[in-house]
Amino acid sequence: MRKILIMGLPGAGKTTLATSLAPLLNAVVFNADAVRANISCDLGFSHADRIEQARRMGWLCDRVVEAGGTVIADFICPTEETRAAFGAAFTIWLNRISSGRFEDTNRMFVPPTRFDLRVSAEGTPRYWAEQALARLRPSFDRAQGRDAFAKSWRRE
Repeated sequence: MRKILIMGLPGAGKTTLATSLAPLLNAVVFNADAVRANISCDLGFSHADRIEQARRMGWLCDRVVEAGGTVIADFICPTEETRAAFGAAFTIWLNRISSGRFEDTNRMFVPPTRFDLRVSAEGTPRYWAEQALARLRPSFDRAQGRDAFAKSWRRE
């Protein structure tokens, strides 16, 4: 559960939630816009390029997990194919808006059928970060042993 995807339409609050959740988990955050500008600058927005962007983000996140860290990726991840290419262990779907600012993304966006937490109501970023933390803890405890959560992750 150390590889977390925060997904949803542009403007839903993905980056805001990632910024609130990261300190609670002592997590690294990869923002899709930053990754696209630096590592995936050779990619466009075709279907194939979106899948490749998701694969690259997943690969980056896997390196953090392999090093023993926790990682959060915040990006649109608009289709089941892109979500599969990323390979999240825990998915938070921000379903707070009906359309984003990019019409092509709105058309291709397919709501996920599998997610661990759905953010569809108002609430502060801190509130939703706490909700995510509550959902993450049992899975982490099962995988690592009961005391591992407290030792590895900190709460402010």
